[in-house]
Amino acid sequence: MAKKTHLRHLLENTDFALSYPSSIASSSHTIVLHFQRSLISATVVLRENGKMREKSLTMDTLNPQVKAVEYAVRGPIVTKAGDIERGLQQGQKHPFTEVIKANIGDSHAMGQKPITFLRQVVALCSFPELLDSSSFPEDAKQRARRILQGCGGQSLGSYSASQGVDCIRQDIAVYIEQRDKGVPADWDNIYLTTGASDGIVSILKMLVSGQGRSRSGVMIPIPQYPLYSAAISEMEAVQINYYLDEDNCWALDINELHRAYQAAKEHCHPRVICIINPGNPTGQVQSRKCIEEVLHFAYEENLFVMSDEVYQDNVYSPDCQFHSFKKVLYEMGPEYFNTVELASFHSTSKGYSGECGFRGGYMEVLNLDLEVKAQLVKLLSVRLCPPVSGQAAMDVIVNPPLPHEPSYLQFHKEKRAVLGALAEKAQMTEQILNTVPGIKCNPVQGAMYAFPRIFIPPRAVEESLGISPDMMYCLRLLEETGICLVPGSGFGQREGTYHFRMTILPTTEKLKVLLEKLRDFHIKFLKEYASLEEPKR
Repeated sequence: MAKKTHLRHLLENTDFALSYPSSIASSSHTIVLHFQRSLISATVVLRENGKMREKSLTMDTLNPQVKAVEYAVRGPIVTKAGDIERGLQQGQKHPFTEVIKANIGDSHAMGQKPITFLRQVVALCSFPELLDSSSFPEDAKQRARRILQGCGGQSLGSYSASQGVDCIRQDIAVYIEQRDKGVPADWDNIYLTTGASDGIVSILKMLVSGQGRSRSGVMIPIPQYPLYSAAISEMEAVQINYYLDEDNCWALDINELHRAYQAAKEHCHPRVICIINPGNPTGQVQSRKCIEEVLHFAYEENLFVMSDEVYQDNVYSPDCQFHSFKKVLYEMGPEYFNTVELASFHSTSKGYSGECGFRGGYMEVLNLDLEVKAQLVKLLSVRLCPPVSGQAAMDVIVNPPLPHEPSYLQFHKEKRAVLGALAEKAQMTEQILNTVPGIKCNPVQGAMYAFPRIFIPPRAVEESLGISPDMMYCLRLLEETGICLVPGSGFGQREGTYHFRMTILPTTEKLKVLLEKLRDFHIKFLKEYASLEEPKR
């Protein structure tokens, strides 16, 4: 009984300590205490048939690679935002009435409406009885029938082949050929995936091997999307950072690639280079010349190329154009096109559809050794198949209504509206942020994010209490305004610089409110930590 009383006392005091005060010191302390409470609950001794028994899985026995994984987009700030949101619903008082979550590229959660034609086709596939309804257009029915004929038992509820439904892979090949102005695409090189993330992780698994100095090195851009650093940590690969050029609108500098590669060769075997274009979190669109330089570099150094192109429809700047790595590789000639190993990725989650929840995606993989290709199919077979509903959604994106079909006008009206609004919000975000002293925002040329640089006064840096200064900044911002952003340290940044990532997905009205609140907060923050040093522009 004494042990039980002691345990209850310990947990009750821990819970009391975990209540959220408003100061930034308490905020950082809270995050640490959350992990302490998890550790206490994991290691507590239980009574079972009179015997003492400890949990088999504790922080001491947990796979260390899992502990090494970090994913800032859904990190501690987002957890705290959820706590605040629940508190508001329960009547707790805050200096704001709602939490604005601009931390993640979830279009529909931010109010974007689904594309009608996509939902019609998926609905027909899910409930084929609707094929007899006059409420659905004939072009949607035709696509649904074709997809269902490719499914076992003509049902979306059956497993597909591990590579995906054949007719959908064929439609993707046609789409790629049209997108790339006639560059050939073989549907046998196309694999449906559970979002683009699943494909990216699968290819990395194929590439990681070796021990010590022969361990595989993976070149990733900094700033990067945390999927890459998380997967590299989980697989115990070696992360090789190459820095994008912030002063040149986050362009990729070929000299920086050479620097990073040569430095990494001292302690690992660089085997793969990853590119995100258009960029996440940086919102840049790489030029054709830049892509050609990257491919030449990969050819010379015998690197596998992974091209994350999920934002290929999200290009807003009139001076920019999306160029697929595959198309540029083809235009460089047979010596390159027939030898450089390239995996490119696309998804239902971004673009104009924003269908994150369907978890649809695909990858096209070129120039794989035939025996290795068989191993890839084997690896994909372990997870049976990607969600077939997501495959159906992917099919609509690559096989939209044609000009002579009844759904064409509505589909393109909805598509233009989404992309037009994003272009307007990209410009508004850049313009408003650049009026704020101590904030500098590059043009948001594409994707769905801004990654502005913020000046944090030296005294604020000193008082950040063991957490990164931009984490402290974002915690303060959340507590005082209800705005949830992700600190730049979660994506990587040059030492001594500070940033945050925000999406441009909220409605125009809500985004304007967000930007105005952010401006007022930043000016107040600078005054609080006033210094003789001028904000860097």
